[in-house]
Formats: sequence, C-alpha cells, structure tokens
Amino acid sequence: MFVLTDSGILLRLFEPTDPLHAIVRQAADVLTARGDKLVTATQNVAEFWNVCTRPASSRGGFGLTVPHAELRLQKVEQRFALLSEPPTLYPIWRNLVVTFAVQGKQVHDARLAALMHAQGIAHILTLNGSDFVRYPGITVLDPHVVAAWATPPAGTP
Repeated sequence: MFVLTDSGILLRLFEPTDPLHAIVRQAADVLTARGDKLVTATQNVAEFWNVCTRPASSRGGFGLTVPHAELRLQKVEQRFALLSEPPTLYPIWRNLVVTFAVQGKQVHDARLAALMHAQGIAHILTLNGSDFVRYPGITVLDPHVVAAWATPPAGTP
C-alpha cells in the first residue's frame, strides 16, 4: 500500500540527534520491509526545507546552511516518491475545509488529506494523528505503533 509520510516524520528521520529519530526510522523500515511504498508531498518537502533552514534559535529550526539542507533534501528524494498534485486537489481541499470547518494552520493538514483522497491513498505516517482523524477514509499510522510491529511480543522465542 501507499503511505503518505508527513513532514514531522521526514524531519526526524534525517536528524539523528532527535529523540524520536530511532522510532521514526524503525517505523519507516518496518513499512518498507512489508512492501509498502512510502511517498511524500511537495508541501511536506517545503515544510522540511523550512525547518532545516530556519535558524536554530527560532522555533525548532535546525539552522542548516542551504548546501547542507540540500543534501538532506536529496536523501528525502532518494527514499520517498514525490506525489504529483492533480487538478482535483483544490476542489477536494475546498470541500474538506468547509465541511469540517477547518481553521488556521490546520488548513495545511486538510490539504494533505485532500491530496490523499485525490491520489487514492488511505494511510499516513505521522506524529500528529489527531490532525487527521476527522477526515473519513484516512488511517493514521503512529510511528510508535508501527515500530512495535517489528518487536516480537514478550515471551516469544
């Protein structure tokens, strides 16, 4: 199955000092080993670039130089297929924001939900599952839960 990978996942996957790096990496590896195809959106790549190049002193920024951020972006492009944005994206997004009374910064999550609907993708790997539960047809995959799929239950030989 196709799994949309949220920007928070991308950021932590390529930042080894992040406390969630290992969990996110394991979750991505579990999904890939199962044969799932991890994809991302241009919006997520833009958010990734924003955080990578934002000053470290400013709201969670990594403070990377443009060349260093580009190296990370190349790694994202190598590991994740980039979804195209079909012409149906805007009307789907518009319907979602009106139907679910989406406001403020959550319009960005609605855009991802619209892209998922337009592309026929039902699963998203995200650390912000509560932002997506309002949208029908979307299954949230929490990296902590997915990573645990690789761990045999206690007492299993």
